[in-house]
Amino acid sequence: MLFVLSLATPARAVESEAREAPTFNGTVQAIAYLGSTVYVGGSFTKAEWGGRSYPRNRLAAFDGRTGALLSWAPDADGPVRALAVTPGAIYVAGGFHRVGGEKRDSIARLSLTDNTVSAFRPTIEGTPYALAIGHDRLYLGGSFTAVNGRKAHNLVAFSLRTGKVDHGWRATADDRVHTLAIAGHRVYLGGAFEKVDAATGHPRLAAVHATTGRLDRRFRPTAPAEVNALAVDGSGVYTAGGGQGGRAAAYAVDGGTRWQRVFDGDATAITVVGGTAYVGGHFDRVCLTARNGTQGSCLDGSVPRVKLAAVTGDGRLTEWNPQANGVIGVRVLNTGPTGALDAGGDFTMIGGLLRPRFARF
Repeated sequence: MLFVLSLATPARAVESEAREAPTFNGTVQAIAYLGSTVYVGGSFTKAEWGGRSYPRNRLAAFDGRTGALLSWAPDADGPVRALAVTPGAIYVAGGFHRVGGEKRDSIARLSLTDNTVSAFRPTIEGTPYALAIGHDRLYLGGSFTAVNGRKAHNLVAFSLRTGKVDHGWRATADDRVHTLAIAGHRVYLGGAFEKVDAATGHPRLAAVHATTGRLDRRFRPTAPAEVNALAVDGSGVYTAGGGQGGRAAAYAVDGGTRWQRVFDGDATAITVVGGTAYVGGHFDRVCLTARNGTQGSCLDGSVPRVKLAAVTGDGRLTEWNPQANGVIGVRVLNTGPTGALDAGGDFTMIGGLLRPRFARF
């Protein structure tokens, strides 16, 4: 594990004039992209844009080039925790029972251009947390025991073509799966589990085959605490997690640890741009070593980083320090094709600017 006390060359901070984007009156928990359109999900009921307030019940979309709020507004009656987009549809998952005026149990397939809900209608016994799309499948992770009345252990895959459960994909986890990411023929899983496919030795972070669901035993990382978020690039896998304080880490494709940074609060979001990992969470400081004490307090010194930080590919903390307010802080980070870094959560101020629950860098 690598700890470097010196700071890296500063990463680009929040622009002096922040990019225009809508803001929200409640938590933002999910961000997804298709072309220049940005889709947002959460617990909000209104979006603010251009000095006006618009009804948006847990789902909204805006133009990533101009920031203009779009008319897409399929109301959900409960929180949206995950989004995944294909060229033909957007999948949403969360704690709702109706969306777009139709009964849907925690997961739905919606039109990208209007509020139409498709016939895709699985039943989930439990709570979904994560969605990912690849290999002609929609992957779902969460804390659930059955899908369509058939036993499922926190993981399931659906055919994008038929909408039916892919019973040939047989991955299982013995506890909740918070996050999913796809790279090549691997589906990476992060969460609170101890066993995948009933096998020990892969707690909290594992990889399974994208078409069979079989555990990839070559990927053997050491994740010391519950994994809340994942990101992947050509160098490997990046995690944001909890524990005593919180941790962000980078792993090679075989699971070997490349670097780790320790915070004084949970890391709950992560994304990667050009090899630099951007981390969000509940923290206020980054520890200079791995040693921390009660409530995550850093024992060997620290650097202020309030709810947001950036770490280079060799584990060095950068000077990027926009600062977000609030207790919970940042819940989700993502990057899209327009080049923006988007942050969502419970904050109301970020980078010294009023940006309730959503900001663009």
